[in-house]
Amino acid sequence: MAEPTRYRFSADAYQRMGEAGIIPPDARVELIEGEVIEKPPMGFRHAGRVLRLTNHLVSSYYPRALVLAQCPIRLSDHSEPEPDLALLRPRQDEYTQGLARPEDVLLLVEVSDSTLSYDRGVKLALYAANGIPEVWVVNVGASQLEVYREPTGQGYGSRTDYPDGTAVAPLAFPDEPVAW
Repeated sequence: MAEPTRYRFSADAYQRMGEAGIIPPDARVELIEGEVIEKPPMGFRHAGRVLRLTNHLVSSYYPRALVLAQCPIRLSDHSEPEPDLALLRPRQDEYTQGLARPEDVLLLVEVSDSTLSYDRGVKLALYAANGIPEVWVVNVGASQLEVYREPTGQGYGSRTDYPDGTAVAPLAFPDEPVAW
C-alpha cells in the first residue's frame, strides 16, 4: 500500500496562486520548503517591535541599505519566507523587478512572540542553509535579542544574546550600532 506524499509548491506556482486569487491578498502566509504556512495574527507587542526596529534601521542605514518590512524573499525554488524585516543591498530597481534573493540580504529580523520555537528551528535552519549572513530574533517574551551569525548547512555557528534596549551593530555596519 502506497503512502500519501505531500505536494511541494514551487515559488513560481505560489506566486501564481496569489495572482489568481487562490491565496487572498490579506492572507498571512509564507512558502517554506514548498508548503504554504499560515502565520498567526500579529499582536500589539509584535507590531510595536516591528515599527520601532523599522524606524531605527531606516534612520540608521538608508540609503546605504534598504529596509524591507514583512515582504517575501526568494530563498530558493521552494521557499519565500516573509521575515518581519530585512536589511537589503541597494539595487537600482529597488526590488520592483524581482524579489530579493539570499545574496541581497545583509540582515533578517524575526520578531518572535508566539512563533519563537518555529523561528528558532525551521526558519533559522532555512536562513542558514541559504547563506543569510546574520539573523536577529527578537524574543518578545524574554525582552531579549538573539543575534545569529556564521551560517552553516546545519544552522548558525554563533549566537549572542542582548538585553532589551542594547544597541547592536549588524555585520554590514560594524561601527554603527542600532537600538532594537
